[in-house]
Amino acid sequence: MKAFLTATLLLFSVVLFAQDQTIKNLQTEGTKKIEKDAADTAQKTWKKGGIFSFNIAQSSLSNWAAGGDDFSMSLTTYLNLYAYYKKGKHSWDNTLNVNLAYINSTSLGTRKNDDRFDILSKYGYALNPKLNLSALFNFRSQMFKGYNYPTDNTKELSSDFLSPAYVLLSPGLDYHPVKNLSIFLSPASVRWTIVKNDSLSAKGLYGVDTGKHVKTEFGAFATINYTANITKALTYTGRLDLFSNYLKNPQNIDVNFTNLFAVKISKVISATWSIDLIYDDDAKLFGPGKDAPRTQFKSVVGAGLMVKF
Repeated sequence: MKAFLTATLLLFSVVLFAQDQTIKNLQTEGTKKIEKDAADTAQKTWKKGGIFSFNIAQSSLSNWAAGGDDFSMSLTTYLNLYAYYKKGKHSWDNTLNVNLAYINSTSLGTRKNDDRFDILSKYGYALNPKLNLSALFNFRSQMFKGYNYPTDNTKELSSDFLSPAYVLLSPGLDYHPVKNLSIFLSPASVRWTIVKNDSLSAKGLYGVDTGKHVKTEFGAFATINYTANITKALTYTGRLDLFSNYLKNPQNIDVNFTNLFAVKISKVISATWSIDLIYDDDAKLFGPGKDAPRTQFKSVVGAGLMVKF
């Protein structure tokens, strides 16, 4: 009996010691940091993010000898979204850019001075680390009506949603000589110019035949995209699109060049400078002496809220 009691107490002590040790082990394991295995080299399949910028400026004058509007206010918004897919030799890059800006002043009222909606989607199959066999889709238009102002008291409709709109399909080669630089070239691309608004199509604007709503072009296309962190606070994003229509005046190359400089002032405050240059051989401007295509230029400087996500 005494031996039995001794054995029982010994067994009970061992059980308690094991339980206590188990609890200590669980506590130790629970406080460990989970670290990635060095042998695991798998990367994310999708990379997604974007930038939203909101700039506002206001001025008011009272008995100002130099003259000017008693009140003026400008509002500028910019949205960039991206989603990049990469797995093995396959890649799929998608971007969305939306610009919208208005200005209001005592003498001119409210006018739109920027409106753009641009979707770019590009699939690639890697032939080597720097060269992809690719297919590109691009849709570009605007969201609201735009006007020209021959005089301060009159306005003339010049654009609308899907008037114009440009749809491009382009197979080609995509070259990446360095990081953040893409050069896409295609000798055989199809571009459709759409003018949905009846009053604008009746004037034969943007190269569409009078009364028609769609024009088809076949030609060569190139696009160069580049982003850079110039300094810790200054970033640059640029895109240059070139298109030559084989069917009419191939020597007159259409140009769409967009640039954005952003300076980070604080965590959410920044200053931006956007520069756009456009030449479209089929886009004739309104007004006397403006019956031929011209180089279009736009520069906007602003400061305000910028959020990255």
